[in-house]
Amino acid sequence: MLGIMKALYLLFCSAVVFPALAVPTPAQTATARQEVETVYPEAHAFYLDLHQSPELSSHETQTAAKLANRLRNLGYEVTESIGGTGVVAILRNGSGPTVMLRTELDALPVEEKTGLPYASKVHTKDDSGRDVSVMHACGHDLHMASLLGTARIMAGSKSSWHGTLMLIGQPAEETISGAKAMIADGLFRRFPKPDVAIALHVFNMLPAGKVGVGPGYRYSNADSVRVTIYGRGGHGAAPETTIDPVLIAARTVLALQTIVSREVKPGEPAVVTVGYLRAGTENNIIPDQAELGITVRTYNPEVRKRVLASLSRIVKAEADAAGVEREPLIDHDQGTDAVFNDPGLDRRISGALVAALGKDNVVPENPQMGSEDFSYFTEQNIPSYYFNLGGAEPGKWEKARAGGESLPSNHSPFFAPDVDPALHTGITAEVAVLRNLMNTGANPR
Repeated sequence: MLGIMKALYLLFCSAVVFPALAVPTPAQTATARQEVETVYPEAHAFYLDLHQSPELSSHETQTAAKLANRLRNLGYEVTESIGGTGVVAILRNGSGPTVMLRTELDALPVEEKTGLPYASKVHTKDDSGRDVSVMHACGHDLHMASLLGTARIMAGSKSSWHGTLMLIGQPAEETISGAKAMIADGLFRRFPKPDVAIALHVFNMLPAGKVGVGPGYRYSNADSVRVTIYGRGGHGAAPETTIDPVLIAARTVLALQTIVSREVKPGEPAVVTVGYLRAGTENNIIPDQAELGITVRTYNPEVRKRVLASLSRIVKAEADAAGVEREPLIDHDQGTDAVFNDPGLDRRISGALVAALGKDNVVPENPQMGSEDFSYFTEQNIPSYYFNLGGAEPGKWEKARAGGESLPSNHSPFFAPDVDPALHTGITAEVAVLRNLMNTGANPR
């Protein structure tokens, strides 16, 4: 059924039809702009603080405390340590829908190379004990700063909305485990279950000042697979006495690329990427095992099932062909489902964004092969909407587009959103969406 829905909804991705909404008066527009300008200094300072003090997934202790304290000072009912370091902040304002706005807390084990005066210099040990640099290379610091600015505006303008506002600070999005942990810890039993869930993400695929929207699938299923190939170690000068796991791993990496090209119907989105191959300690020692880290991205549930089955088949066959004495270990250690935008919400929210930002700044976008564990929240029968926030400096974006080049992507050590326009736009967009969904008597969908 989801496959049929996808085919129908993707037809609209290149030509979103925005509903007719009341155009804000000049006075209303000026008021909204002034609201954002009033909260912006605090939000920007929060961004700088977060960017310089990032924390890895499931270790966001200080990050969570900073967000929780600020929201508590605004009058929100704040609960900490949900699903680890998760934060839940509730603001009740009479009868009306419950709307959830989520931000992520975690950063990445990436060494920042942006050259910014506020660049992260943080180093720590990861869960395996390795020394790593830490950077907000995915924009979660900007998301948190946007949420804080939005939270302040909503708390100070209760006459403009009614219902229950639920703000979520989610840990461990990068390891696609935080949303699941919060739900397992009773998120929707201990707190109101939302009528609608909203989130955004900053990217360099759009210039700062714009947002990207669309119905149907937004982000893909994601499956993380760790493969351990067992060989027989020995001297590099005597390969005949060994079963070389490095060679098996290399053949496996190449063979895995045939899954998408030869086993998936052309035009059906699917990606199989080997992100790392780890083996050995010295150039003259053939190790006794090798490890592959693999990510698989799909939309269609049947394609997902087939790709994962093919991956297992190829891994085992390559090992068997080399005469291994022990079958490879295939560990499907992480996974999350696709993010799907409710079409009814798309019509309503896209219209609200056009009214707040202007039609030229609301851009229809095609689905992406990135992934998000936001889907764990929405699988609880919660209608959801996820939109993109432009992060690229507009001049650089135009130049890159004209030259057919790409700007640094999320997870790059050079990723740096153009903060001032992006943060202004993020706050403006979130406030507009929340007020639209939380009008008195309004059906969120």
